[in-house]
Amino acid sequence: MQRFGYVKVAAAIPRVAVADCRTNAARIVEAMGRAAERGARIVLFPELSVTGYTCADLFLQPLLLRSAEEALADIARATAELPLTAIVGVPVAVGSKLYNCAAVLSEGRIRGLVPKVNIPNYSEFYEARWFASGAGVAGTAVTMAGDEVPFGTDLLFRADDALFGVEICEDLWVGIPPSSHLAQAGAQIVFNLSASPEQVCKYDYLRTLVEQQSARTLAAYVYCSAGFGESSTDLVFAGNALIAENGAILRSGERFRYGDQIVTADVDTERLDAMRRRMTTYGMPTAGFKIVDCPAATAENAAAATFDRDVDPMPFVPHDTARLDERCSEILGIQAMGLARRLDHTRCKRAVIGISGGLDSTLALLATVTAFDRLGLDRSGIIGVTMPGFGTTDRTYRNAVELIRGLGVTLREISIRKACEQHFADIGLPADDRSVSYENSQARERTQILMDIANMEGGMVIGTGDLSELALGWATYNGDHMSMYGVNCSVPKTLVRHLVKWTACQPSMSAVRDILIDITETPVSPELLPADENGEIAQKTEDLVGPYELHDFFLYNFVRQQFSPAKILFLAEKAFDGKYDTATIRKWLATFLRCFFAQQFKRSAMPDGSKTGSVSLSPRGDWRMPSDASAAEWTDEMKE
Repeated sequence: MQRFGYVKVAAAIPRVAVADCRTNAARIVEAMGRAAERGARIVLFPELSVTGYTCADLFLQPLLLRSAEEALADIARATAELPLTAIVGVPVAVGSKLYNCAAVLSEGRIRGLVPKVNIPNYSEFYEARWFASGAGVAGTAVTMAGDEVPFGTDLLFRADDALFGVEICEDLWVGIPPSSHLAQAGAQIVFNLSASPEQVCKYDYLRTLVEQQSARTLAAYVYCSAGFGESSTDLVFAGNALIAENGAILRSGERFRYGDQIVTADVDTERLDAMRRRMTTYGMPTAGFKIVDCPAATAENAAAATFDRDVDPMPFVPHDTARLDERCSEILGIQAMGLARRLDHTRCKRAVIGISGGLDSTLALLATVTAFDRLGLDRSGIIGVTMPGFGTTDRTYRNAVELIRGLGVTLREISIRKACEQHFADIGLPADDRSVSYENSQARERTQILMDIANMEGGMVIGTGDLSELALGWATYNGDHMSMYGVNCSVPKTLVRHLVKWTACQPSMSAVRDILIDITETPVSPELLPADENGEIAQKTEDLVGPYELHDFFLYNFVRQQFSPAKILFLAEKAFDGKYDTATIRKWLATFLRCFFAQQFKRSAMPDGSKTGSVSLSPRGDWRMPSDASAAEWTDEMKE
């Protein structure tokens, strides 16, 4: 097994010669060799690939069955020289019955035979004419190529420390596929040998089945179907190859290909195990299955070391425009619904929100406006307060004021300069001090103003802090850290910008479209330090804590995927190759880990707020961690 639980699997579709077992065996062996060269540790072939799926009544010929057994023995012997496990389809006669089987081969031997359970007998499929169901076949063995071979539907196989199971074609299409039981028994990967013919629109349904079954079973699912060479008397076989993991297709093959093809991907068994442990409703492993070891030779080659998997640098942001639009609409709807419920429960018709001209306060204002509109409340009941301070620039001030006015929200402007200067004098802070006390005093002064206005107006203070800031603790405790309801609390910074830009494109926002676009192009800053000599923002957050795209990547993989620092670093190097070097990624990952552990106390006291995505740091459910937990194990791994 590769590092971090990755196992390279392959779906191989050689050109088949119907009823010519020797030719098929040679092509399968050749494909196994090419799969091994690409570093695959387990390779899957189509259903009945030794004989061809479309042999029809020839399956009843003893000669074909003997030839198939001899060919299978030849294929098995070939695995003695290859560092992989192979799964091929073959008919197997047992007494007076014939079974459509998957043969698992490694290190020169047939390790097991798994019969197909669900035998179709309709439309273009008449398998029941030749094959018996393997339902109930368990705890037995058959003699194959001179060896006693385990035979039954109760078999699991272990290769490279990965546990896998096998089902065949129609087994996937039934109400309760055998793979559901295989996964419950511990299988991390399910292999499906198939020979499903093409029909218009069928492929989309097939992809959905594979995605859904991999999601339901929290497993990797490898699907390999018959291709060119099968009889086209009545049907066409497109040679579909799909590799999925937990509901997502990692790789797919070329359909209607005339030649051979091999599709490979690295599946993450460590991730799957972590998800199963986390999902407590997944269930305990079921008894009654026999585990068969599939030892294979090891071989080091460049292909084996090649990481055959895409790593998304922006896990919170969909790359497809349609999906991004849908995601943005849904998130804004969740934010507005959560706030609307809180306003309705408290019978509150006023909302108070500090508007800085930055991304977070803009998104919070948009969510508040949406909530008021849905409740039928007058937008004038939203009090947008702009509070210029020592670091406020003309750009952000202008955007804040024009946004408030453009949305029909009540504007209040209250400068914090005099109040802060008085406070600095009261506590003895030198005039030239620019320490954390200087910065945090401004944040707390602003929060005090918002809270007091809310008391005066009988309103509710709406929080603006986002998920990324919560992860890093980038908030002033009891300052911008506090509110009466936080609408942005589970929206990561990389997605905030897209949400604001998406909202700007909506027809209802034409009056403030240019303002919103400019806000998305403004550097992220708390504006707590004076502007530079040109009146521009001097205090840029990403210069201090690091790029948010890196921190959101770290956050997703640390909290959602439960990955170790070493694995996160490994993946980040792949995801950001050419943009950030290893030293830069390592630096900011160390910052993330240090801040994440040290700032838990702020999250432990965070206000209520709606969960919008799969990652949330609410201490009431999604992330429970002691405020004084040690980061030593994680930081030590970073050092190593």
